[in-house]
Amino acid sequence: MTTSRRRRLGMGLTAALSAAALSLTACTPGSGSDAPEERDPSATIQTDVTAMGEQTLTVWDQEVRGGQNEQMTQLNEAFMAKYPNITIERNSQSFEDLATTLRLALSGDDAPDVVEANNGRNAMGAFVAAGQLLPLDPWAGLYGWEDRYPASVLQYSQYSEDGKTFGSGSLYGLPQVGEVVGVFYSKSKLAELGLDVPEDWAGFEAAMETAKDAGETPMLLGNIEKWPALHVFGPVQGSMVSTEDVQKLGFGNAGASWTTPENEAAAQKLADWQSKGYFNDGVNGTDYDAAWQSLAAGDGVFLMGGSWLAADLQDAMGDDVGFFVPADAAGEAPKTTGGTGLPFTVTSESENPDLAAAYINFITSDEAMAILAETGNLPVIDTQKYAPESGVLQDVYSEFGSVSADGALLPYLDYATPTMADTMGEALQGVVDGRISPQEFTQALETDYADFTNAG
Repeated sequence: MTTSRRRRLGMGLTAALSAAALSLTACTPGSGSDAPEERDPSATIQTDVTAMGEQTLTVWDQEVRGGQNEQMTQLNEAFMAKYPNITIERNSQSFEDLATTLRLALSGDDAPDVVEANNGRNAMGAFVAAGQLLPLDPWAGLYGWEDRYPASVLQYSQYSEDGKTFGSGSLYGLPQVGEVVGVFYSKSKLAELGLDVPEDWAGFEAAMETAKDAGETPMLLGNIEKWPALHVFGPVQGSMVSTEDVQKLGFGNAGASWTTPENEAAAQKLADWQSKGYFNDGVNGTDYDAAWQSLAAGDGVFLMGGSWLAADLQDAMGDDVGFFVPADAAGEAPKTTGGTGLPFTVTSESENPDLAAAYINFITSDEAMAILAETGNLPVIDTQKYAPESGVLQDVYSEFGSVSADGALLPYLDYATPTMADTMGEALQGVVDGRISPQEFTQALETDYADFTNAG
């Protein structure tokens, strides 16, 4: 989820945009409008955007990567085409930049109306606790978001008013996309090595050993930003630690522990992969984008990453790229890290909360999900309905369906505490370069987790 180049929209996308402008709809009009601080579930909400007069809606997002940028461009232009009285001012930043600038923006006098906020406690949780985001329950009932989204998805954007309880309480955002972390691979490289797509972790490790023996770089990883290694460790942990414990640890709920043999074994696995030479040289000094671009250039065999990379990799590799999620054992449903993309939220300082909510409703509608699929993204709603017939996106849709329906979609581990992203990112860099042991790794995480859960 970092900065990426983007080509201009082609003629086909322009046509799709025109169709979207005609087909996307809003709810029927209401009347009246209350200031955010006075709003409650019984308030009268205005949904007739055309009756709102000339307004500017400021939207901050992190949809900078290929297909992500395309879908936002299309949907924003479609919204303004349908409602000429509305101007959208979009500020699109990389995942890292948005995380940095959003804190300052929300505490200032000129906060945007709609922002994408990371679900975790260090972002959404902190913003909720500070009163910087509006609870969306009144609009959720009016627009039928509880019917549109399953409860298993909505929980990733729910907090108590004080921000202490994650996974229940009021709704503070809506995501557009689902996410699943797995393994991208070069089909031509596997064919040259005489390998089939691995079905389980044992087969995956055997394939990496074969690739290493043949002089290939088995696994590409760019971890200079620190967070990418979480998307390697998370799936490995999911194969070794009970789903219940991973969920407790990931959501920052009491009742689990990091200092267990299973968590140490997961950390040891990454250390072993490094000592065996499975990773590219200089992992901790390699940029995230440079790693996936190396796969596209034919400089490696496997890359562990999230489904958000699929569109860019397909653009670069065509039919040569595939995607799979290893199971604990062949024939079993896989468990892996995933969930939702960053939810779109309404800030407490927004002067246009009804307009902001109408915009979020628009970009998460059924028609919007079709646009997401057309631009290579993974719609979080009715995912299988939009699955393409072939290619890496077909793989991604299939694996997301298998994991979410039959396996286990495990939370991102940096959700757990306000400081866990930094703690784990630094600790994983230490594990990969041999500065700290698996025991020291789990103890660092246990300290962070225990300090947070005991403070509640």
